Amino acid sequence: MPVCVQGDGSAGSAQETPRRLSREQLFVLISTASLNLGSMMFYSILGPFFPKEAENKGVSNTVIGMIFGCYALFDLVASLVFGKYLVHIGAKFMFVAGMFVSGGVTILFGVSDQVPEGPMFIAMCFLVRVADAVSFSAAVTASSSVLAKAFPNNVATVMGSLEIFSGLGLVLGPPLGGFLYQSFGYQMPFIFLGCILLLMVPLNMCILPNYESDPGEHSFWKLITLPKVTLIAFVINSLSSCFGFLDPTLSLFVLEKFNLPAGYVGLVFLGLALSYTISSPLFGLLSDKMPHLRKWLLVFGNLITAGCYMLLGPVPVLHIKSQLWLLVLILVINGISTGMSVIPTFPEILGCAYENGFEEGLSTLGLVSGLINAMWSVGAFIGPTLGGFLYEKIGFEWAAAVQGLWALTSGLAMGLFYLLEPSRRKRSKLQNILSTEEERTALLPDEIQP
Repeated sequence: MPVCVQGDGSAGSAQETPRRLSREQLFVLISTASLNLGSMMFYSILGPFFPKEAENKGVSNTVIGMIFGCYALFDLVASLVFGKYLVHIGAKFMFVAGMFVSGGVTILFGVSDQVPEGPMFIAMCFLVRVADAVSFSAAVTASSSVLAKAFPNNVATVMGSLEIFSGLGLVLGPPLGGFLYQSFGYQMPFIFLGCILLLMVPLNMCILPNYESDPGEHSFWKLITLPKVTLIAFVINSLSSCFGFLDPTLSLFVLEKFNLPAGYVGLVFLGLALSYTISSPLFGLLSDKMPHLRKWLLVFGNLITAGCYMLLGPVPVLHIKSQLWLLVLILVINGISTGMSVIPTFPEILGCAYENGFEEGLSTLGLVSGLINAMWSVGAFIGPTLGGFLYEKIGFEWAAAVQGLWALTSGLAMGLFYLLEPSRRKRSKLQNILSTEEERTALLPDEIQP
């Protein structure tokens, strides 16, 4: 993939002749790819077997949803903190330290089955999930910032391409976790993945560049209160909530509805993961080559996602019989629509920040990266927590429809904003012209005095 680079390896201007990847940029890609793969494997590995294992330990579906959801809650807080203080801590140290801690606590999660059932088991699960959330938040916030720093003119393309590794983690996680659990028991999936993460630590210590920058003057509050950023944050919330909803509910629904063994339940998740993996690079390329399409990719992706969740059960009012092939097809379409919406969010927020006076540099990249991770975490907390509760009360079909309504609302709100944006900009431009004329008129008598 050609990118614009200067002689020192940093990204150059958009007008420079594209050349091959520099060594520094290649190392950034390798580091980010390793993190994406590891983080998504751990994120998805629990789905096929943990809900059933937790039920056997006397944990209710609501609490299972909270165990999934607490990860996102602490990821939210940590993302805001790490995004704000990225420059002070150092992007490389934050990345490597986060990956090291995450590998350790992943292995620790594997011994949770030795803890007595009931409150002690629940407390152990919460503690390990919280520690892993904070550590991965540090690594992901740092990696997104470093990636945008290394590829300022190709952010969406590079991020979309690296989603191949996120998707690969989603693809490998559920079936690998399910089959390791079936073959070797509860501990093996966590020990295997934890060791992989720890092996990645020395690699990234050696190859990840160390970017330095001065602290910025702007804050998360100024960024999130920009109307466009607020609406994009709402979109991110809805998408992550839909994703998170599936973690504690889909495996239980498939087991009950279609009587599949745990190893094959993981294969159902492949429809979502594979389609997201394949489509993300395409949407990243479209976002960079045709920036005017970003907003409509974002809007229509959300609307399609809403339709998918209405059909996932399907919702009873549609009177469509639930079938395994239909469920997999809807997950495939949902993976494509999620990629369509997620990939343009980073360049859209970053562009909006620059338009409103944020300085270009690692400080702003840290704010944007931390904000996106935090907003994703809000939905990822609400999705599993609310999903587990609604699954118990109204069943999977209606619970999925509720998630679809959230995506529908955010998609319509974002579409309305983009439709009204040209007229709003014209009014703003006219007001600036009028105010400039008034200032010139007020200054004119002073200018002609001797």
